[in-house]
Amino acid sequence: MNPQIKNNEFKNLLVTGGCGFIGSNFIRYLFSRSDFEGRIINVDKLTYAGNPENLADIAEAHPSRYIFRQADICDFSSMEEIFSQYAVDAVCHFAAESHVDRSIRDPGSFIFTNIVGTFNLLEIAKSVMPSLVRFHHVSTDEVYGSLGPQGLFREDTPYRPNSPYSASKASSDHLVRAYFKTFGLPVTLSNCSNNYGPYQFPEKLIPLVVLNALEGKPLPVYGDGKNVRDWLYVEDHCDAIWTILRKGRTGETYNVGGNAEIENIVIVQQICDLLDEMVPPKGGAPRRTLITFVSDRPGHDRRYAIDFSKLRDELGWTPTESFTSGLRKTLSWYIHQKAWIEHVKSGAYRTWICEQYGP
Repeated sequence: MNPQIKNNEFKNLLVTGGCGFIGSNFIRYLFSRSDFEGRIINVDKLTYAGNPENLADIAEAHPSRYIFRQADICDFSSMEEIFSQYAVDAVCHFAAESHVDRSIRDPGSFIFTNIVGTFNLLEIAKSVMPSLVRFHHVSTDEVYGSLGPQGLFREDTPYRPNSPYSASKASSDHLVRAYFKTFGLPVTLSNCSNNYGPYQFPEKLIPLVVLNALEGKPLPVYGDGKNVRDWLYVEDHCDAIWTILRKGRTGETYNVGGNAEIENIVIVQQICDLLDEMVPPKGGAPRRTLITFVSDRPGHDRRYAIDFSKLRDELGWTPTESFTSGLRKTLSWYIHQKAWIEHVKSGAYRTWICEQYGP
């Protein structure tokens, strides 16, 4: 393979899982850019976390350039038909089961979607070579396992996944690399730190705490709250993916981080303090009084932190949002999205939250 970095061009970009949190933000990001002139085919199964309303305005504004197809990446024939019908020449693969707690309760669905689904896409992508310009696989830093107090995850850090979710993503990463090495599929991979921002389903830490705090409900924190994550504002992540899609070296992995290592308990406290400022509590008591420590998650990794120097040095990417500025933007979005919140809280979300923390 030629190691030279190329500015890839494509006309028909297949985005899997485009109605989810990161996928919908990525599609919105692309349509805001002047350097993307192609068509997006968004394929989403519409599980509990997929919401086509996230992109309703995009569908209306770009009817000839945005296509939505409800389909399951595990359905080989459906995906094969979509590749053929829309002459797909690039793939950005977000679709995955992605919540650690759910993977502990139901690992089978993670194995099927994250491994078999990825295998299906790779097989179909291989069959349409050489017209396929790029297959970009979006993964997680959780494949690397847990860090001690020091050090950072690098692209050459050995994989040591500790949950069914991270193990399934590690497996899909290995498949993507194998299809590059064995079949010459033009792949790139990215492993990102924890994302936050608009449209995130409220089972994840930040939106869960925000919505509970606004409603005066307990704010659950696992264990002692000192687990550390590296936080990445979702639009910065979208910018990184677009940079890798256009300029990344074929066969390479790029770590994407936000340069924002923070303990979970500190994040919850910051959310409480910002909400107290932005939406003063009706009862007057600081929202920090709602913090409740709960039993730790099985196999809970202690610390993640990303070294994104390869992405910075090779492709010139760095995050633009600090955690403070990104968190304020995120809270403002949730405060002003009452209709969206009510929609996602009906049905699946309410069932899950009641199972975890009571009605």
